[in-house]
Formats: sequence, structure tokens, C-alpha cells
Amino acid sequence: MVTTDPPRNGHGFGTGWDDAAVAGVGGSGRVSEREAEVLAALGSHLTNAQIANRLHISVRTVESHVSSLLRKYGVADRTELAELSRSGAPAPGRLAGLPTVTTSFVGRTRERDALLGAIAGARLVSLLGPGGVGKTRLAAVVAEAAVSGFPSGGAWVDLVPVRDGFVARAIAAALGVTEGSHQPLHEAVASRIGDGRSLLVLDNCEHVVEEAAAFAERMLAACPGIHVLVTSRERLGIPGERSVPIAPLPLGSDAERLFHDRAVAADPDFVADRAMVEELCAHLDGVPLAIELAAARSASLGASGLLAALEDTLRLLSGGRGADERHRSLRAVIGWSYDLLDEEEKALFRRLAVFAGAFDLDAAVAVSEGISDTRDRGAVADLLGRLVDKSLVGHLRGATSHWRLLETVRAYALDQLDAAGERPAAQARHRRWAAETAAALESRVGGDGWRDDFDAVAGDLRAALAAAPADPHPVTHRLARSLAHLTYARRYLMEAFGHYKVAAELAPSPAEAAQDLRSAAGCAHVSTTSNLHVFELLAAAAERAEAAGDGDRRAIDLARAVETACRFPDAFPAEIPRRRLLGMLEDATAAGNGADPVVAACLATARAWLASPAKADPDAELAQAAAVAARATADPVLVSAGLCAVSTAAVNAGRLRDAHRVTRERLALLPLMDRDDPYFAPEICNTFGRACAYAIMVGDVPAGMATADAALGDDLLSHSYISASRLVPPLVLTGQFVAAVEHADRMWDEWERAGRPAPRWMLPAVSTTALACGILGDRARLRLWKARIAETAGAAARMPAVAEFVDARLAVHTGDLADAAVIVDRAFAADLAADPYASYARAAGAELAVVAGLALAAERVTEATEGAAENAWAAACIARATGRLHDDATALSASLEGWERIDARFERACTLLLLPDREAEGQAELAALGAAL
Repeated sequence: MVTTDPPRNGHGFGTGWDDAAVAGVGGSGRVSEREAEVLAALGSHLTNAQIANRLHISVRTVESHVSSLLRKYGVADRTELAELSRSGAPAPGRLAGLPTVTTSFVGRTRERDALLGAIAGARLVSLLGPGGVGKTRLAAVVAEAAVSGFPSGGAWVDLVPVRDGFVARAIAAALGVTEGSHQPLHEAVASRIGDGRSLLVLDNCEHVVEEAAAFAERMLAACPGIHVLVTSRERLGIPGERSVPIAPLPLGSDAERLFHDRAVAADPDFVADRAMVEELCAHLDGVPLAIELAAARSASLGASGLLAALEDTLRLLSGGRGADERHRSLRAVIGWSYDLLDEEEKALFRRLAVFAGAFDLDAAVAVSEGISDTRDRGAVADLLGRLVDKSLVGHLRGATSHWRLLETVRAYALDQLDAAGERPAAQARHRRWAAETAAALESRVGGDGWRDDFDAVAGDLRAALAAAPADPHPVTHRLARSLAHLTYARRYLMEAFGHYKVAAELAPSPAEAAQDLRSAAGCAHVSTTSNLHVFELLAAAAERAEAAGDGDRRAIDLARAVETACRFPDAFPAEIPRRRLLGMLEDATAAGNGADPVVAACLATARAWLASPAKADPDAELAQAAAVAARATADPVLVSAGLCAVSTAAVNAGRLRDAHRVTRERLALLPLMDRDDPYFAPEICNTFGRACAYAIMVGDVPAGMATADAALGDDLLSHSYISASRLVPPLVLTGQFVAAVEHADRMWDEWERAGRPAPRWMLPAVSTTALACGILGDRARLRLWKARIAETAGAAARMPAVAEFVDARLAVHTGDLADAAVIVDRAFAADLAADPYASYARAAGAELAVVAGLALAAERVTEATEGAAENAWAAACIARATGRLHDDATALSASLEGWERIDARFERACTLLLLPDREAEGQAELAALGAAL
């Protein structure tokens, strides 16, 4: 056996695993350099023509590359390709994280063929067997052979270091998936996997079997092309599971071959009588891990010495044989190997059991304190090497050396740690190492490589925190806070939320607890669907600030809680009573120093939002005062919050252009906001959302498209169905109907997977999707999305203006004028002051009145002009309606220029149809857009 490559998880055929390596497949599944360029361009939402121009190739060549990418990734459309491009998904036909080996694979021909057949025929396959029997190695060999049949690739997930509650995060890390704002992690994973044919291997499920089963069942339901292979000591117990049992190696053949192979690796001169080797393997019940552990001693003891030692050990354990002889023999050989260690080796071996996953030399040094002759790294490295030589510790090859205890061996080491009464002290050393490691990783956030390094130790950081006493302690608190920050920056948002709350409970002082609660509030804003959590956490932070004697911080926390309740009322399950909010603002005013700029800004913003009895209706003058006060702090969060009050007041007053202008100021503040600090999260999310909405409200389609695209490129928001919804309206208004419908389909599916939270914010996206379906001539999908408009609008007394706009615009396009008068009346019933999409509805309604020849057409055109002053789309539409009404070429030309300014390609093409000598040009452009003529 190669001394630096010990067995992993009892495969029965050697190891030499490199966890960082990824085994790929060759052939046609590879993505070419040109295809990679096309994929990157798709991620930027370029059309085929734009990609062709950028890469200096023909449109037909682009189409060929797109078709090839769709086939290789096994996805349905270019929208999914674009998302794969943005997310950095692995190349098709590759299994991320699949370990490679350096030792030979012995036997298992029948089991290998059975497992390959099971994976091909069933979507869930469980490879079952006791510890040390070789499940992991067989699964790796089979996965490497099978992955070429899964064009969407997949991932190998080692669950050994994973504890309850973190299975989804381990799978997400393997796939390179993170959470988006208000997006559960399981939804993000399902979205990444998609519908393509992919393979997910969950290795070592037995200690998290219930959670693994629940996750597998959810993925099998959400992702029709996924196949799941698990290794475990017990079945998952969910419908459709096919079990493939694996037994020890057969005696008289493969067991002896394995022993001889590994013994020669340990001692090239090894020679033994065949009968003696057969007896050795019989004593070891053919269990591969036991065979490898024994073979590792062959160089020092020889076959006869091994046999004598094993016979003595097994005789001592004869009173507790139990039902499964394999467990007895495996434990016996581990115990025998342990007994042969010297005292220093035993002490380090026991202490290494505190590591849930792999560890480096610094980690081993950290837990070896107090062992003689381990004062320096060299001494610990020497001890580790001796344990590796005896196959009790595994050495993992990679850029840096790491070691690991097999789970079966680790369980024995933990028993010895308990028997020696050393577990509390060892866990305390482990906890100090974890806190120092987490702090060091924090200092690297934002740099290169920290995410991979965090993923490598995340299981141990979580385990160290979980094993800590519940009493406040500086080390434990530091670990909890650092882990919260790291998981937030890693975009495990719900996990970060939980860690910040734990940190607050472990904080050594009220001031520290208040700080943790504020961070938890920022996490809650993006990770939960209810801002009640944010409100309550800020209120709790105010209480801790009061206990710390910090009146200014109490004032700030109370004021921001009031602001949250008034600014985001739709995100509360029930309205916070105004009387309570007024009392909180009074307490804040009394607690804080009004001369402090931050206190003054927070109080001013809260007053602006609370001035009106109605929520989300700030007082315009107080909002301006709040913005002025906020600028004095130079804090981009407070400035953005003040400007939000100003822009909201402008929208409520019908001054959409003012709102759009102010929100552009908020966008300019985003580069100043740290994406890895939850304090900034609410403003980042809200700014993108408001900026997209206000751009569309004023008809600035290019700005809406650019902002929506920027939101999708921001990793705090990129995977969220909310961000996808913001891209749909500008796609429709620019005439990119197919892409819009694809995004809308994904948006709706992900919204449903998220539990169908309050949907009214989706109305613009849902309504404009119906418009796209109608223009494409897809009547069935038009009916579907019209029904979804009604579902999204809920029990409102009347349909929203954006829905009336869709009816009016479709009537003009299709020429179906039977209900024109009714549609026009509904469109003009939209209230310009109350509904920012009323200008769209009125402009489309005015044009419909002209096309239908209604008696009041001229009056409708004049009436619609009022709203057009705030909306570039409406202005261009009114110009076209005027041209139609008076057969005015000048007005039509003005309309054409208006459409060109806002990149409204479909509307431009429709206008060309009305201009002399340009009808053919318009028809060609409509055909290119896929519009039904």
C-alpha cells in the first residue's frame, strides 16, 4: 500500500483520494472555445444577431452553437443557458467533486454492472452496506463510468462532515449554488439542476438519512431529469427507491487479491503462504477496510505475525460477537491497530476525532497541545505520518496536504477520547481553532479563493459551534459571529440569519448582542418572506442597546423599526398598529441625542414614513428633510433610505419622472455598499426593485433593461424569481417576446416552489407576459397568463391598469375590435394618481379608440396626453394615435423616433407599417421578432 494514500471509507480497494479533483469525460460532451464564447454572450442577453456581430460569425453559425449547447447541457431553452452562463455551472458531462484514486480497483464486477443498470433504469438508487465494506469506492467507479450518460453533469457530495440541517448546503456548495434574495436554498438548487438529465451522488447518508431522504424526494419531484445515487447503511425509504446491496469481498478470490495488493504496496518484498493469507482474510470476514488496515502492518509483522495478533484480539472480543460478524472483526482490527500505537500516537489519534472533515497541519497542531514533543509543526507532521503509515489516518492529495479519519475509524477514536475523559478539553481546543480559522477567513472575504477554503472547513466550523456550551463565552461568540458573516458572504442567507441570532444569545455583553441582532435583521430582510422578523429584531436590538446604556443606538434601532413597518407594509403578515409605532418613535426621540447626525437622520426618515395614517405614503416635505439629514451622515444606507422616501412620495403624487430621477441617485450609491455586510442588504434589494419599476413606469425601457440585467448580475439577487420578474417587462416592451415568456415561465415555477408568497408585485411581469403571448399568436398561453393575471390581482375590485393596458394593446394588434368600447372605458378608468401604469393603459386605450373609429376617439387622445407627459412609451403611443387619427405623417415620424429612443423594437416595426413606402420593412422586423402578423 502506498504510504501516503490510505483507504477512505472502507472501499476495499485502496485509495489515494484527491477531493479537489474532478473526473470528467471526453468526446462530444466537451464545450468548445467558440461555444464558451457564445454561452458567455447568452449570459449577457444578446440576440443571435448581436452575438454574430460580436464574434464575427454568421447568425446560422450562432444558431448551430446554441443548439449544440442546449444538447450538451440538456436544458430546454436559451434562458436556461443564460442562467448557466451567469452562475458558472460546470461543463456538461462532468460530475463536480468526483474523487479520483491512485490505487487499483479490485473485484466488484457483478456489483458494478448491477449498479450501472440500476442507475440507468431508476431515478433513485441506494447502494447499501455496513461500514468499511467499500460503498464509496464502488459508487465513485460507477459514477465515473455513468456520467457520460448525463449531459447536464451533476455533483458528488460527501456527507461525512455534514450534520443535521446542512445537507442542502453541502449539495449547494458542490453545485456552486447560492441563495438569492427571498429564495430558499432548495429552490436555488432545483433551479440550477433544472430539467436536464443529471446525476447527483450523496455519499454516506446514514447519519443524516431523514434529511437526505426529504431533499432527494424534493429534487426528484422538481427536476424530472435528475437521477440520485446514495450510499448508506440504510435505505432512504421514499417511493421509487431501488436498493443495491454490497457485501464483503468474496473469500478465496477478491479478498485475498486485495490483501496481497495492499501488502505489496506497503512492503514490495512481501511474501506469504496462500493458505495463511486466506486464513487472515477469513478472520477479517472479507471486510475491505479491515483487510487494508491489516495489510498496512505487513511490513513490520509479516503474515504470521498478523495472523497471531488478530487471533488474540478476536479471542478477547469473542464474548460480544453480536449479530454482524463484520462489525466485530472491523472493530477488532481497528482496536488492535490502536493498541500498537505509542502513547503520543494514541493521544493525537484520539484528539483528531474532533474533526468532522478533513484537516490541515495547522489544525492538527491546534488540537495537539499538551502532547509531549508536539511543540512544533514538524513533530506533529511526524506523528501524522506515522498514523498514515498505519492506515488510521488518511492523507488527501491536493494543493496543500490535508488528512482525514474514515468515519468508522473516527467513531472508534471518539470512543477512546471519551474513555480517556478528554472530549471536553479536545472540543475546547477544536473550538478555539475554529474561531481563529473563521476569523482568518473573514479577513479574506472579497478576495480570491476564500470560498473554496471556507467550503473545505465549513463542516468543522459548524460542528464546533454546535458542540459548544450554550453559555455566553467570548470564543464561542466570536465563532458564531464569524460563521454568520462567512455564510452570509457565501450566500447561505438563512443559515447566516440563524448564526447571527445564536451569536446574540452567546454575546458576552448587551452591546455585542445588539450588534448581532442588527445583522440578523439585515439577513432577515433578504432571506425570509416576512419583514416582521426585521421589525422584531430591530426592536430587540433596541432593548439590548438600552441595557448597554447606549441611548443613541436605541434611538436608531427603534427609528429603523418604525421605518421598516411603514416602508414595507406588504411584507408584513399583519399591520403593526399605528399607535405602537407612534410610541416607538416617541421613545426613540427621547432616547437619542438629536444633535448626532445618524440619530437625526434615522428619526427624520421614520417621521416622514409615519406622517400619514396610510402605510407606504411618506410626507413629501418631511421626506426631503430626511434626505437632507441623511446626506450629512455620508452613510449610503441612510442616504438611500431618505431618497426612497422622496421617490415614493413623488410616485404617490403622480410625479413619476421625479421618482425615476431620484432612484437613479440611489443606483449611484450601490457601489458604496458592501455586498458581504447584511447592513446594506435592504437598500441593495430595494434600490434595484424600485429602479426597475420606476424606469418602466416612465417608459425608460433601456434603463429598466439595464437595471434588471444588473440585478441579475448581482449575486445577492441573481437567483431570485423576484429579479427574473423585473426583466420580463423590459423584454416585452423591447419586443424580445420569446425570451420574456421563457423568463416568465421560470419566474412562475420558482415562485410556486417558494410557496407562492404574496404575488401582487408580479403583476407587471405577469401582465406583460400575457401581452407577449398574444403578440406571438399563442392563444393557449395567452389564456393561461390572463388567468394568472386574475390570480395575481387577487380580490381587487377592479383589474390593475397594467392588465387594462394589455387588453387595449392586444386589441389594436389583433384587430379584434368587438369589445373596443368597453376596453377603452376600462383603460381610462385607471387613476393616474393611484396607479403608475395608468398612462400605459390610457395611451393604448386612446389608440384603440382611433383604430376602432369610436366617436370619442379625438377626446380620448387628448385626455391620454395628460399621462404621456410622465411616460416616454405613452408619449410615443399618443403620437402614433394622433398620426392615425389625422393621417399625419409628421406625427407618425415623431412616434417612430420616440420608439427608437426607448428601444421599443416591436412598436417601431408596427409604426413602420403606417409610413409610406416602409410597410415591407416593418413586416420584416415583425417577422424577425416572431410577432404574428
